[in-house]
Amino acid sequence: MARTCVSSLFVSLDGFAAGDHVTFDKPIGDAQSLFGWFDGRGIDGVDKVDAPVTVDRALFALWGQGIGAEIMGRRKFGPQSGPWPDDGWRGWWGKEPPFKTPCFVLTHHPHEPVEFDNGTSFHFIDTSPEDALAQAQAAANGLGVRIGGGPSTVKQFLQAGLIDFMHLMIVPITLGQGVSLWEGIAGLEEDFTIESLSTASGLTHQLWNRKG
Repeated sequence: MARTCVSSLFVSLDGFAAGDHVTFDKPIGDAQSLFGWFDGRGIDGVDKVDAPVTVDRALFALWGQGIGAEIMGRRKFGPQSGPWPDDGWRGWWGKEPPFKTPCFVLTHHPHEPVEFDNGTSFHFIDTSPEDALAQAQAAANGLGVRIGGGPSTVKQFLQAGLIDFMHLMIVPITLGQGVSLWEGIAGLEEDFTIESLSTASGLTHQLWNRKG
């Protein structure tokens, strides 16, 4: 059965996965230091880049495997708030977003779909986590659905009991502020089995599998 998953989500030691204030210059707010441990190569698989095959890269390569659609929050698509401006914005990723699947952006404001030649498309929906997941599963053609973030979106799906698997990458820094992944969902670990693996880079990988 295709799973609903969170893949390679960077989280600080004190539980923050993004900054509070997203701008065009700061796509994840003041939390850019979360990404200092990894440059993103290997997103299409460890065999497609000219770099050593490490545990970090091997686990990060899970990001795209078996995924047919993604759900993301509005701030992952762009920094705008309120009604969408007519500014031609097509996301942070240029002409070739890495997703190569339908992506569903949660927003309270209507927006026409945005499509790219590499198979990536963005669809803007105002609905519950349950209905968003149903739409994404229909578009995924039997493959899995990735809950792509940010942390507030991941938290909504965790609270609704809709996530089957999470790969978290715990970064050995403290941020002191930002958007918390864990606030308001105490006891979540009782619903999952959790394995942890620390690597030479300093990252700790946590693999959360829903029980049953």
